[in-house]
Amino acid sequence: MTNSYFDQYFGRIATHIRSSETQILAEGAKLFGDTSRAGGRIILAGNGGSAAMASHVTVDLLKAAKIRAINFNEADLITCFANDYGYERWLEEALKGYGESADLAVLISSSGQSLNVLNAAKEARRQRMKIMTLTGFDATNPLRKMGDINLWVDSSHYNTVEMTHHIWLLSMVDFIAEHADQ
Repeated sequence: MTNSYFDQYFGRIATHIRSSETQILAEGAKLFGDTSRAGGRIILAGNGGSAAMASHVTVDLLKAAKIRAINFNEADLITCFANDYGYERWLEEALKGYGESADLAVLISSSGQSLNVLNAAKEARRQRMKIMTLTGFDATNPLRKMGDINLWVDSSHYNTVEMTHHIWLLSMVDFIAEHADQ
């Protein structure tokens, strides 16, 4: 019974990874590189597990791909801005302070309905940033409609969505790092 559970669990994630449109991942990797060459940074944001993923990918973009990247996972920033502007506006306000038009906002929300992430997308658009979204759950979720590149996982299981997002993002980083000389 235990082996069967894990076989099914890993099979489900593998199915989502394999069903990804690799052309969109290639476009995403190109957008990372184009943003860097234009002097912009990659700004990654999400909540919970997606915020942890944003931290991991931020470090790998800088270390492996030599692309400047930031995230907003400092507790003092989050609690200050959430206290002053409300939780639904803290990411928007962080983008107002840190974002520039040459940047790429990578916004991650499993449901695609997190108000703080949706407001960040609106602010990124106001600043004329490019936007990449990573979502799951409902195919018509609002965040999925807001990006220049939209990656979506057809699943309503948080960990399946998050693990697929994580692998997609890291595959783009590895692609850039392995093809840096081309």
